[in-house]
Amino acid sequence: MIDDPLGPLDPDFAASFKRDDKRPPCQLYLVSPLEVAGGFPDRLARALDAGSVAAFQFRVKDVSQHEAARLAEPLQRICADRDVAFIVNDSISLAKRLGADGVHLGQDDGDPREARAALGPEAQVGVTCHDSRHFAMEAGEAGADYVAFGSFYPTTTKTVKHRPEPVILSWWSSLFELPCVAIGGITPANAAPLVAAGADFIAVSGAVWQGDEAAAVRAFAAVLG
Repeated sequence: MIDDPLGPLDPDFAASFKRDDKRPPCQLYLVSPLEVAGGFPDRLARALDAGSVAAFQFRVKDVSQHEAARLAEPLQRICADRDVAFIVNDSISLAKRLGADGVHLGQDDGDPREARAALGPEAQVGVTCHDSRHFAMEAGEAGADYVAFGSFYPTTTKTVKHRPEPVILSWWSSLFELPCVAIGGITPANAAPLVAAGADFIAVSGAVWQGDEAAAVRAFAAVLG
């Protein structure tokens, strides 16, 4: 945990952790693949119709904001029709242009205060915190609505530089009410330990979009209960 001045967590902390029954059950948070053109809107609709999904993150790279907005519009309508939060990855300006439900910021994508000022008090602002409790506390102090830790497992979705242990979820949820998201290589087969460790949301991409999206959502629903 080279980015965390708080140092490593005591692994015994996890052994004594018990998920607080007062917290809502863990929910599914879908992250888009990079390719969302063609038949993807139909795939998104099938996924959202297959089970409960709390949020969908629109994540595209290396396209203009105009093109990103064009790609986002049908997906945003699909989410709105199903009461699923539509979150834009990285770009505060695109989130504002779309009137999105929120924005997810990496460590180099802007400050939560900036996002709040641009998007308003009702927007959901999430922050990637890797394996750092320090980053997470800074995000909370800056007004983030959730913090995301990961990557917990190997993933092909993006280059992995940080590999936290599930105990970080236990530590966070024991001390803070702010929801935490677990991300990175999560599948129906390996999600249960992260739920048990205290994750409020499980963020998934490849496990859904690299196969039958409806079947994958149903499989996650079975794990999340």
